[in-house]
Amino acid sequence: MLISVALGQVLSLLICGIGLTSKYLSEDFHANTPVFQSFLNYILLFLVYTTTLAVRQGEENLLAILRRRWWKYMILGLIDLEANYLVVKAYQYTTLTSIQLLDCFVIPVVILLSWFFLLIRYKAVHFLGIVVCILGMGCMAGADVLVGRHQGAGENKLVGDLLVLGGATLYGISNVWEEYIIRTLSRVEFLGMIGLFGAFFSGIQLAIMEHKELLKVPWDWQIGLLYVGFSACMFGLYSFMPVVIKKTSATSVNLSLLTADLYSLFCGLFLFHYKFSGLYLLSFFTILIGLVLYSSTSTYVAQDPRVYKQFRNPSGPVVDLPATAQVEPSVTYTSLGQETEEEPHVRVA
Repeated sequence: MLISVALGQVLSLLICGIGLTSKYLSEDFHANTPVFQSFLNYILLFLVYTTTLAVRQGEENLLAILRRRWWKYMILGLIDLEANYLVVKAYQYTTLTSIQLLDCFVIPVVILLSWFFLLIRYKAVHFLGIVVCILGMGCMAGADVLVGRHQGAGENKLVGDLLVLGGATLYGISNVWEEYIIRTLSRVEFLGMIGLFGAFFSGIQLAIMEHKELLKVPWDWQIGLLYVGFSACMFGLYSFMPVVIKKTSATSVNLSLLTADLYSLFCGLFLFHYKFSGLYLLSFFTILIGLVLYSSTSTYVAQDPRVYKQFRNPSGPVVDLPATAQVEPSVTYTSLGQETEEEPHVRVA
């Protein structure tokens, strides 16, 4: 349980690094290039993971994967890119508090998609932990308002709020799809294909929408170092997140990421001279308590061959079950501990 919480906090710290470098780039150097920053990350994923797939042999080779399911990864790459773009774009229209609160919409999206598509079943303690985490986020947003933390322009809140909700929805779809792929296929395949299609689509979007902004960037060693720091944190996040998701779940990871804003705030107390409020500490520990509650017991997966659809294309002939045969669903209990070769199956009526 503690390992699961700790792994999630490593991801939060990486997001904190992403946020700090982005803040310096946009506010101190006026480099507003979110698509270019994503493009750098996708290029790194391409160089490391896509090339790894290219040199593999057999069914795990890049060309073999593209022949079987290229269009699925193309959709996933586009979803991942636009999720990042919509949330960053929302900062131009709405307030920081609105973004913090509405970004939590990713949690119910992940829960619903996990329930219907991954067949994950939750217990009462899981929902209690989720509610406690969201209360912690509300406490942090309230503290921001009380101390007068910079809220942003907020000139067209409706547009900004809709952008956040759209980005959160796409994040949820991407995270659940990621969990399914790394459990049924492999982490390297997921990251390699995301790098391939993410670089392709972000390159097109960069050329169309952001090439003028890129030319305005006053390049020097400081800006170059910030881009390197951002890319390193982003690459680390993408590379490490599948490991944490496989050990826990997409829902657990998104709950852990709620503390990222607080880590950024604590750094901002020293770097940007933010005002401090005791509510921030209360918010931090409330979220941690919610994470402990959620991680204190395992979820379980109801596996029913009538509804569970494979992402992998079947390599052999499809065998239809007789119409008269009655298929009984089974339930697999998952553990947050070390995986074993055989998982107990409990047949339910």
